[in-house]
Amino acid sequence: MADFHIRPLVREDRLWVARYMEQAWGSTQMVTRGKLVYAHLLPGLVAEHPPMNPDPGPLGLLTYHLEGEDCEIISLNSLEEGRGVGTGLVEALLQQAQADQWHRLWLIATNDNLNALRFWQRRGFVLVSVYRNAVEQARRVKPQIPVIGSYGIPIRDEIELEYPLR
Repeated sequence: MADFHIRPLVREDRLWVARYMEQAWGSTQMVTRGKLVYAHLLPGLVAEHPPMNPDPGPLGLLTYHLEGEDCEIISLNSLEEGRGVGTGLVEALLQQAQADQWHRLWLIATNDNLNALRFWQRRGFVLVSVYRNAVEQARRVKPQIPVIGSYGIPIRDEIELEYPLR
């Protein structure tokens, strides 16, 4: 049994989410497939210590964007890696997707983010598209996207992954 619980984001979380996004991502703005979204205003899920824990507070965050029956995961962060927080958040969203009968659950990762690509594929997501040089267009919208990413890899491409819901 996990030593955290997951709940939906609520209005009172927005300031914390905005501050955390600024710290973790450099901005509350995210660019996905050329579209700008303000991730701190999106629906999401929070993983946190149980209320009686002496160290209360958030352990993780997942934000998503719903468009009809399609859901795009915009961000996933764990403040304490290796505890199952990210997996718990994804599993909670998958339960919601199945309960609400969403048609599609998908996300974008960049070519340098090998840890994310490994994480998502190990949880049943499959690669569906590679958008070559898409990050160049994204930098026009969000110039603070770095040129060099994880492992010294130039950030160029967007990779779309999808979870087969049906």
